Amino acid sequence: MSNKFQDKIIVVTGAASGIGAAICDRFAREGARIVLLDMDEAGVKAAAGKLRDGGVDAEGYGCDVAREEECKAVIELVIEQRGGIDVLVNNAGITQRSAFVDTDISVYRKVMAVNFFGSLHCTKAAIGSLIARQGMIIVIESLAGVSPLLGRTGYCASKHALHGLFTSLRSELRDSGVHIMLVCPGFVATNLQTGALGGDGRVTTHPQSMVGKPTSPARVAEDIVNGARSKKPLLVLTPVGKLSYWVSRLAPTIYERIMARQLREELIR
Repeated sequence: MSNKFQDKIIVVTGAASGIGAAICDRFAREGARIVLLDMDEAGVKAAAGKLRDGGVDAEGYGCDVAREEECKAVIELVIEQRGGIDVLVNNAGITQRSAFVDTDISVYRKVMAVNFFGSLHCTKAAIGSLIARQGMIIVIESLAGVSPLLGRTGYCASKHALHGLFTSLRSELRDSGVHIMLVCPGFVATNLQTGALGGDGRVTTHPQSMVGKPTSPARVAEDIVNGARSKKPLLVLTPVGKLSYWVSRLAPTIYERIMARQLREELIR
């Protein structure tokens, strides 16, 4: 089982830290060859160097996924140098925490540019190679992509858009041999929230509210690799996440009331 990803070319966006870095580490233990992308060029090169120090075939590239031409250029370079891409992990993302009435339209555009268009840019650039190699696309979505989340209208909008894009793409690619797995983590202990945008587009100082204990990036990465090995179409993580998912599906009105009550501090000014 551990040989499934041996020598496969795995491209991970948002790979300098957090879930992205953990995914790289975990796939590396499967014998994969790792390509790390992140807008933090120094950070991603350091992360790649750390993998190489451990004997992993890894390379890091600076790439702002919100910029289509950067994504296209880097993906084309990877395909040229590595011969192709077997797994693309669309992980790069940002978040937002502010009431809709207090949030500038520019914040929505920025969140969509990274979370939605970033994944679109990289997937579009890599799709030919992924089809040729009957590869896999892994999308780090969120519970916010399948259910509402108070105080995060921009973030939810971007994740719902991802869900629509990639479930539809999965239907189109069903006979191509390309598998798409959507991953819905709950709250994860990363630095994502430290950079959460407020309503004015600046990093917010508003405390984050959450439900349950946050899980670790390593635990998320372990579940992702296991899910990829089994070619799961949807991976909802953590017991709280699974409960939230099913309540939101089966009793959406009840879910909204419970969620709004538990996260009401998000809207306190």
